[in-house]
Amino acid sequence: MEDAGVGWIAAIIIGGFAGWLAEKFMNSNMGLIMNIILGIVGAIVANAILSALGLTLGAGWLAYLIAGFIGACILIAVGRIIRR
Repeated sequence: MEDAGVGWIAAIIIGGFAGWLAEKFMNSNMGLIMNIILGIVGAIVANAILSALGLTLGAGWLAYLIAGFIGACILIAVGRIIRR
């Protein structure tokens, strides 16, 4: 998270917002804590995938929000596949 230029408090707030956006986009129903977890873990997952592809989103809260949204959508989709 420090690599993205955001601290822990900002990561929780931005992660929660990214998780909430992904929840609405993917039409799922999760709570606040799960949205925060999805946003933070999603940002880590998305950054790992993008760096493996040689791409970067940059630094700062906007890049963290975009990465969190993309990663949270990926995690929701994977969760749906596993539950089937």
